Amino acid sequence: QVQLVESGGGLVQPGESLRLSCAASRTIFSINRMGWYRQAPGKEREWITTITNGGSTQYGDSVKGRFTISRDNAKNTVYLQMNSLKPEDTAVYYCNAFILDGIGFNYWGQGTQVTVSS
Repeated sequence: QVQLVESGGGLVQPGESLRLSCAASRTIFSINRMGWYRQAPGKEREWITTITNGGSTQYGDSVKGRFTISRDNAKNTVYLQMNSLKPEDTAVYYCNAFILDGIGFNYWGQGTQVTVSS
């Protein structure tokens, strides 16, 4: 099991940047992959990005080139650097951890609100 705690959300203007953090309760090197999802009001949860324990990354088309996922193994923390934010990026952002232990388990943080508005 793992507990995930997101932080760093807030209100920013279009074009600005924000960095989200996801602190895990166990060493993230032991987690097969971690990622970020988001959910806007009235919409389904959307996958944004993933980083594996080998360091490979993938991004959704809506954030490619603007968002960057990274991790600090020493701090058991994954980050989401968000640049050139747009109003359509407004959503609750969730950290996800996938652990393969015979079968796969998904774990979620409580979410952090990001609002992009002028």
